[in-house]
Amino acid sequence: MKEACPCGRQQAFGVCCGRYLGTGVPAPDAEALMRSRYSAFVRGDVAHLLATWHPSHRPVALELDAGVKWLGLDVKRHRVLDETRAEVEFVARSRVRGRGHRLHERSRFVREDGQWFYVDGDLQT
Repeated sequence: MKEACPCGRQQAFGVCCGRYLGTGVPAPDAEALMRSRYSAFVRGDVAHLLATWHPSHRPVALELDAGVKWLGLDVKRHRVLDETRAEVEFVARSRVRGRGHRLHERSRFVREDGQWFYVDGDLQT
């Protein structure tokens, strides 16, 4: 059986988010990019996270917490603002040292030269 994609779509990783991680193939829209970034967090793929972060907000380095176990992703809304801007609202669930957490964020994305980038986001309550 092929490995399921962590992003929550009922597809194999290789035909879902795996086609964007480390391949140079850009995600076709902001939601696909956000899902691939979630999958990168699950898999510990810092290179993909940094490469898909807009340079205006990208950290110099990124260290992931090895104690985080990602449990699932729920995309609430993908809103296209225009040809170069979009928002994705999502909830990502995780467990850290036995305690459950929810990250509810409305993320902003921009498209430049045919590639979508994560810019930043606002935590939702």
